[in-house]
Amino acid sequence: MAVSAEDIAYVTDLFSDLPAVTTRKMMGGLSIYSEGTIFAIWMGTGELEGTLMVKATDDLAQALENDGAIPFTYTNKKSGKTVTMPYWSLPDSALDDPESACDWARKSLIQNG
Repeated sequence: MAVSAEDIAYVTDLFSDLPAVTTRKMMGGLSIYSEGTIFAIWMGTGELEGTLMVKATDDLAQALENDGAIPFTYTNKKSGKTVTMPYWSLPDSALDDPESACDWARKSLIQNG
């Protein structure tokens, strides 16, 4: 399923407290930026379709995992190996809570900016 106008409206509204939020459709999904820095993706296809994920490694990834988030993984078609990307699902508690969602996003931007 392609990214819809409703998906874009949802993520831009959820992160509206961040400065200069923009989006870009990429590879069937959506990249989400604040002031030109990517901090999240919306999965438009695959097993994680409709999942909002924030970029995170190290302590931030651990904090997300502790809050019930799952990592973005996929199976490499050539090698058959599982590949883990530095993105974690946004915890369920933040999906309808812009303050919480923006808190996770700010932590991602600090870590990755």
